[in-house]
Amino acid sequence: MKNGLLGGLSPENFLRDYWQKKPLLVRGALPGFQGLLTPNELIELACRDDAQSRLITQKNGKWQLRHGPFVSRCFSRLPKKRWTLLVQDVNHFLPAARELLLKFKFIPHSRLDDLMVSFAPSEGGVGPHFDSYDVFLLQGMGRRYWQISAKQDKRLVVDAPIKILQKFVPEQEWLLEPGDMLYLPPGYAHSGVAEDNCMTYSIGFRAPSYQELTTEFLVYLQDQATIEGMYRDPDITLQSHPAHISSAMLRQVGEVLDKIKWNCTDVERFIGTYLTEPKPHVFFTPPASPVTRKKFVSQVRKNGLQLDLKSRMLCRGRAIFLNGDEYSVKATVRRSLEKLADRFILRAAQDLDNEAFALCYQWYLCGYIEIPDQPAEGEHNLYSLLSSRCS
Repeated sequence: MKNGLLGGLSPENFLRDYWQKKPLLVRGALPGFQGLLTPNELIELACRDDAQSRLITQKNGKWQLRHGPFVSRCFSRLPKKRWTLLVQDVNHFLPAARELLLKFKFIPHSRLDDLMVSFAPSEGGVGPHFDSYDVFLLQGMGRRYWQISAKQDKRLVVDAPIKILQKFVPEQEWLLEPGDMLYLPPGYAHSGVAEDNCMTYSIGFRAPSYQELTTEFLVYLQDQATIEGMYRDPDITLQSHPAHISSAMLRQVGEVLDKIKWNCTDVERFIGTYLTEPKPHVFFTPPASPVTRKKFVSQVRKNGLQLDLKSRMLCRGRAIFLNGDEYSVKATVRRSLEKLADRFILRAAQDLDNEAFALCYQWYLCGYIEIPDQPAEGEHNLYSLLSSRCS
């Protein structure tokens, strides 16, 4: 089935021909799209303690980087050109941002990272650079001029506070207008410069390094593996050099380490908890005045339920993974909750049984899920954005 977001390509053809292979420019990917936020609303987000934001400026060929939270008056002191404000995880604060991410559900949620939004006045940008992950660059208000290159010269400018390529020779270039989108595979060098006041919506997909996966798996095993016994050497012999490590010691330790085993189930549990583990700066706020379980069931049957904007939920077999924890459930419960994991919202909750309600109520008390009560899909206003319960 063809997909307008992908320029008429079917998701299957996009994955086969473009994903992690070559760039794709889509004119009018979202016709009429002007963005989800105004520049002032993005600035308000950048002033929040719980938002990750950066301000990048360029003056006389020198780059400067500042991290938020900011105070709003600092933006009135900026020059008229050559700066960029970036805010990560906008989907943690804005329901419409999560709806935008759902348009990319042809990529598994296990790969999804976040929605980053940037604002730049004329000539603003972050310099030529490359990313180690896949990204869709969707243009909101204004226009941005993009240049890209597949060349592999990855040397960086020395002493720059951000990763700027020393040598960048563009091979392709385009001017993107509202609703246009550019997909870039990992490793493609690119540089985007604002033609006028513009906002870009970057949908990024997580790609952990093998080193990171290995390190985190060893941490996981540390909490799972139990090796009985203690080091013993009743037959120790006299050594002419007491500082030497003996072959007997190495042999005994090697035999113990050989007892560390894992199987497919361990890998499944690790990857499920690892991929849903909240980022270090993310915290959940339990409801200030939680309803009783009876009322919770009644309201969910009527209004459904949805994930908190910061929650990450995945499934595998009979296991549900939510925010770094694993829950083993029966098949009927799993089928219902899988819909919540797929869509982030469960409108019809009539088929939830007592076990599912008990689990969901536990999540509700932790602040992981909530009963829908916000405006209709895609709507938002500045007040609801700034009074978000996210902490």
